[in-house]
Amino acid sequence: MAHDATSLTRFDTSTALALEAAFDGGAITADGGLPWLARVDSDLGVCESLAACLTEWRRGPVRHSLLDLVRQRVLQIACGYEDQNDADLLRGDPLLKLACGRLPRTEEDLASQPTLSRLENAPDARSCYRMAEALVELYIGRRGRDGAPSRVLLDFDSTDDPAHGDQEGVAYHGYFGQHQYHPLLVFDGDTGQIVAPVLRPGNAHAGAGSLAVLKRLVGRVRREWPGTPIEVRADAGFALPAVYEYCEAEGVLYTIGLIPNARLERIAEPLLAAASLGALARMARGEDPKVRLLSEAGYRAGSWSKRRRVACKAEILKKGVNTRFVVTNRPEEPLALYDHYTQRGEAENRIKDYKNALRADRLSCCRFWANQFRLLLHAAAYWLLDVLRGRLVSRGAAKMQLDTLRLRVVKIGGRVRELLTKVRLHLASGHPGQRLWRMLSSSGEAAHE
Repeated sequence: MAHDATSLTRFDTSTALALEAAFDGGAITADGGLPWLARVDSDLGVCESLAACLTEWRRGPVRHSLLDLVRQRVLQIACGYEDQNDADLLRGDPLLKLACGRLPRTEEDLASQPTLSRLENAPDARSCYRMAEALVELYIGRRGRDGAPSRVLLDFDSTDDPAHGDQEGVAYHGYFGQHQYHPLLVFDGDTGQIVAPVLRPGNAHAGAGSLAVLKRLVGRVRREWPGTPIEVRADAGFALPAVYEYCEAEGVLYTIGLIPNARLERIAEPLLAAASLGALARMARGEDPKVRLLSEAGYRAGSWSKRRRVACKAEILKKGVNTRFVVTNRPEEPLALYDHYTQRGEAENRIKDYKNALRADRLSCCRFWANQFRLLLHAAAYWLLDVLRGRLVSRGAAKMQLDTLRLRVVKIGGRVRELLTKVRLHLASGHPGQRLWRMLSSSGEAAHE
């Protein structure tokens, strides 16, 4: 259906009257919660920090500043409009204009798709590196707003971003069985904040580049908080001797999964036998046969320079036997240590938010650095929604996925009126997100953290 005022769609109803619909409502927005996202951006300076890292490529007078372009793109992504093409209609959205610093009726529209496309293709490696540094600075500022943290826990993970074209850097990955990019992602394990999104070629090993990223992050954290302990947690894709050796030399605690092999399985045999006996005893009593036992052992792989501590888990389930191994330099008993390791599963939920709610896997530009730029823009949008979620949780709301948060707080229809002394937003009276709005507004200026 064409998006214009003259195209009508007719629906039969169960009443005496039919329904006719047309896109002719005028100054109406579908994203009435945009002011909350704009407030978070104003408080954090996310878009301003990223825009300051870009080099102006245009010559002569410009209609849209780099900050305007970055803010428009990030807010569109946060609202669920990941495609540049959406800008051709959204550029006139009255509330998006207001969030980007323009009056909804009397000032010019925002940028169109071709302008945003040129923006995304302008950054080079240097600009992307500066933006990545700016994101780390944002993390440092946010994490330390109440003083030095008691620890900094860095969760390293990777994810697959399927590709459907011949973009620069796309390659076939045998494990995933597809052509893809293979980004490296680092989250704060305690707060969920995204710290570093790094684009890598599709055939990169899961741990490729992780040591370099870890060194930069450890250096920056220690410059800010010299006495704060730093910990690293990751799955078996990051089980690299160079990572262990660096952490041990720098006093960084690590908990990293290991891929099972014949030697590790032999180490776990006595534990597995004990777990099997326990399962049989439980079955004899008519109970669930699930048994989980933990132990530890010294282990040295052929590529390691020394023996290291490995925690072993043997688990008997109805569906079979499960053994897992974790290498670590942490001091806890095996059970507490393994429970700490399994909490890294929360990073997978954060990746789902990043990819599902923020569409961070939409890396369809031809150039590699353009797609790295996109990954950073989506990270900025993640920051806005994640901080908004944190404000609601701090006021007693249940934690939500980011797409649920957007649906309940942002995606509210409303009419926008530009008056002489103010702009008035009339929101849909029946929207169930009113309770969450009241929670955000309940402490007035306290919403500014």
